[in-house]
Amino acid sequence: MNHKRLRRIYREECLQVRPRKKRRVRLVRGNWAPAPTRLNEEWGLDFMEDTLLTRRKVRIATIEDRHSREGLAVDPDFSLTSRRVIRTLDDIAAVRGYPSRLRVDNGPENCAGVMLQWSIDHNVELHFIDPGKPAQNAWIESFNGRVRDEFLNTNAFWTLAEIREAADVWLVDYNEVRPHSSLGYLTPKEFVETLTTENKPFPQLPAA
Repeated sequence: MNHKRLRRIYREECLQVRPRKKRRVRLVRGNWAPAPTRLNEEWGLDFMEDTLLTRRKVRIATIEDRHSREGLAVDPDFSLTSRRVIRTLDDIAAVRGYPSRLRVDNGPENCAGVMLQWSIDHNVELHFIDPGKPAQNAWIESFNGRVRDEFLNTNAFWTLAEIREAADVWLVDYNEVRPHSSLGYLTPKEFVETLTTENKPFPQLPAA
């Protein structure tokens, strides 16, 4: 069968004749990125570790909206694979939508194929910081410092269920009760309420 007859059969059967143009993942590397001027323009994602009283290690995914300083997740689990992290991201997005940009480090969870495919499916730009330079994700590092000092170092837990429940309580306090100097001494929740629904640009907030 020659190629002309093959193409004719494909057309008659309404099969694909030309390969579809592949969508490519939007990747950025390095420190520079435009300052966010609206909610969901940039989220930061990072990981922490702690230990239960049973001496079993727990990993914790932390996620923050850079513009509003909202803590979007303090999510503990024994294992945080790429698919597990994506589930957390999807749960947040179900409430507030997907971010335009996700700033991450070069860990295996962030470089995995399923994460790259997730970014394509939801049109999220993955912004990888340079290896060994956590300061390029300074906002989430500052958030992690508060999680460490005010939550993990002041509490002890026997089970995963206990640390999850306490993390949810701490996150509500962080977002809704405690004022932040970088937000003009508003809570993240109060700051979000001051934003217009049109998502007009707002002045860049200083790093926490």
